Amino acid sequence: MSWFRKEKQKLRATDRRDLPTDVFEKCPRCGEILYRARLEQNLFVCPTCAHHQRIGAVGYVQLLADEGSFEERDGELRSSDPLGFVDLKAYTSRLEAAQRSTGHGDAVITGDATLDGVPVALAVMDFDFIGGSMGSVVGEKVARSGRRALAEHKPLIVVSSSGGARMMEGILSLMQMAKTSVVLARMHDAGIPYISVLSDPTTGGVTASYGMLGDVNVAEPGALIGFAGARVIEQTIKQELPEGFQRAEFLLEHGMVDMVVDRREMKATISRLLRHMLKLPDPSIGPLESPPARRPGPRSRRGRGGRGDAARARRNDRSAKERPSD
Repeated sequence: MSWFRKEKQKLRATDRRDLPTDVFEKCPRCGEILYRARLEQNLFVCPTCAHHQRIGAVGYVQLLADEGSFEERDGELRSSDPLGFVDLKAYTSRLEAAQRSTGHGDAVITGDATLDGVPVALAVMDFDFIGGSMGSVVGEKVARSGRRALAEHKPLIVVSSSGGARMMEGILSLMQMAKTSVVLARMHDAGIPYISVLSDPTTGGVTASYGMLGDVNVAEPGALIGFAGARVIEQTIKQELPEGFQRAEFLLEHGMVDMVVDRREMKATISRLLRHMLKLPDPSIGPLESPPARRPGPRSRRGRGGRGDAARARRNDRSAKERPSD
């Protein structure tokens, strides 16, 4: 009968709900649909497959620096256009567009902070600024951070995320490799710790300079790390590359990085490394308890004036008396 049947009604445009486009995100690895607020709480690590999504420079500053401790340095530095470089558009136009979209002066943020109470110089690259490319300003800011760490005798931490040297500045960008490497060599001679954090991706001139010169090189899981691209290498050597080539786990297996650390454990791991290298106590361990006092035991038989010596002397006297005289 008709009253037991429910007529189907088409969904009208007025019945649709307008949801913000940033409420959900799809994991690029496993395809899981994730609630963005939950993803942010998990530091943009997929709770299903542990895929590490890229986060900007500000995200890494918030991750590593103690709350309210970061003070930016050299933020006024800006790149110039010494070569008058033009490709599809002028280099100056690319710089202006990148500065507007990211809110940063160039592809690295540098400053001073504390990490679990340990004073550090911190430099974090931003891949959203022309692919995190290393130009004159990037090299100068990283070098200044190293000099400041050297002068104040405090550790340096650099988080790399870069496509390599900035071709729009030509040889001037390549010179930054030597400049930063010299500063890091001076830090090494002075015994000041330098920790390099390699995020996805770290390639080109950054990998060939300060990216791989850390006292400890720490990589995020699945990060692409290399110098030349895989396709270029295959075309050069005429061989197929192994699976996982240039990924963090592959580099760890072949001794190119020291650790692969989950982003959620990154701050705690770097804190332990710094305290170990600086010979500072680890607050997570707590004070060591003193062992209970030991009760004094009997004096050693071999000790000076002990019972063993007195008994031995009496036996010797007795033997001398019993020995027949000549």
